[in-house]
Amino acid sequence: MKVKALLLALLSGFVLNATAQEFKPQVGFSTEKGYKTNFKKNKAGDNWFISIAGGASILLGDQNGKADFGNRLNFAPQFSFGKWFNPYLAFRTQINGGVLHGFEGEEARMQHNKYVAAHVDLLWDVTNFWAPYNEKKVFRLIPWVGFGYAQRFKTTEAVERARTESPTLNAGILTAFRLSKRVDLNVELQGSLLNEQFNRVSMYHLTDGIAQLTAGLTFKLGKTDFEVLEPMDYDLLNDLNNQINALRAENEELSKRPVSCPECKETVTEVVNNVVDNVVFFRLNSSKIDKNQHINIYNTAEYMKANNTPIKVIGYADKKTGKADYNMQLSEKRAKAVAKELTEKYGVDSSRITIEWKGCEEQPYSENSWNRVVIMRADDK
Repeated sequence: MKVKALLLALLSGFVLNATAQEFKPQVGFSTEKGYKTNFKKNKAGDNWFISIAGGASILLGDQNGKADFGNRLNFAPQFSFGKWFNPYLAFRTQINGGVLHGFEGEEARMQHNKYVAAHVDLLWDVTNFWAPYNEKKVFRLIPWVGFGYAQRFKTTEAVERARTESPTLNAGILTAFRLSKRVDLNVELQGSLLNEQFNRVSMYHLTDGIAQLTAGLTFKLGKTDFEVLEPMDYDLLNDLNNQINALRAENEELSKRPVSCPECKETVTEVVNNVVDNVVFFRLNSSKIDKNQHINIYNTAEYMKANNTPIKVIGYADKKTGKADYNMQLSEKRAKAVAKELTEKYGVDSSRITIEWKGCEEQPYSENSWNRVVIMRADDK
């Protein structure tokens, strides 16, 4: 019966302690570095963004180096959309296009060619990865890599030129400057590698390329921040493991005892128990009596009425939580709460109750969490 009662007390203590922690999720920030933090999975419609930008591009072709730099520049419109899966990892699709100025021949004849390109990218926000995440950061640095497709359209100039196309390998650096909760100013430098004949001039080089510098605005859609998942309360977990280990050890010790003792003569001993030693467990940082603890107070009240016995009601607090002076006040509140229940609910004369409180300086149990308790004990003075 003793083991069974102890097990019931432990189970009730587990439920109470586990629910007593006040959970205040960290939303929009973290206290650990991003890669060390677990973030709550966002919904399908959250953390999307679109970007509109424009700037300058330049074709890196076989004979373009012979032309004036100003003639090689082109206007580069740009549109992107994507989603952040967590504060440091996202995907996006980007579309580029416009006119590309190519050059050919020793005299560097200019080609006016229209093109369109699209690529899918993986974005890595290094500021939120290596530092604590903060949704209100003014500046973020975001390198990225991707792959895609580019097409250069057919032209009907003095010399007709056929359409060309190429897969692309893309990489770049995006910088984001926070303007408001939903708007960022972004500046982006990127490059694309294409096959060697994309500019319709084949000189047996390895690749052609496009370099591009743009600036624009990013608009955030849906929920804009992330929520941190709180880690397990490891002190609580250790307390529970210790309680389980203690029960296992006690059961192992009991299992070593013989089932019967045939050599021993059966004796009958009348036991008169005039001692009450009952407990009321409390949640962390609480002096409120939970419903499943009322039975212990009721049993004590019935014992006092049947035996006309005075008792001591002694309050305690665990040592690992709170400061000593606070714990002293908490243990006083717990003891007085139990005494009030005995007198007001069960009709016990208050003159038969002595109230004491010990704070956390005295610990009746070796397990820390067990000491969030009031002990009701027969007063033998």
